Amino acid sequence: MFATIAMVCASSGAVADPIGLWLARDGAHVDIAPCSNELCGVLASTASPIDPATGRPWADKNNIDPNLRSRPLIGVQVLIAMRPISVNKWSGRLYNRDDGKTYTGYLNELDSRTIRVEGCVLSIFCGGENMTRIK
Repeated sequence: MFATIAMVCASSGAVADPIGLWLARDGAHVDIAPCSNELCGVLASTASPIDPATGRPWADKNNIDPNLRSRPLIGVQVLIAMRPISVNKWSGRLYNRDDGKTYTGYLNELDSRTIRVEGCVLSIFCGGENMTRIK
């Protein structure tokens, strides 16, 4: 009986890897792919192609570096150097396009269709969102 329980517990932790295209809560798509021995994610699309404030395609207008504020938002790396730290969990940095800052971050694989991405300030205050697999 113990062996059966151990096999069920071991298999319940096995899920597909987070490489693929993901849907964020705001309708954006994030493409997660290997980069060297790490995972990285880029903004593949926004919910709408046009920024209603400017009438033009989205730019990285909130970036803390004024030289980067005019770059297109599509293609910006939002998950940076994510390294495995335990089963189904990666640690690295996250770029927040809403405030233009980069934070310590985590990617947690909840199941084959869901990941949770969390950013932390001072490694104490963390918040995040679940993302759903598109493909």
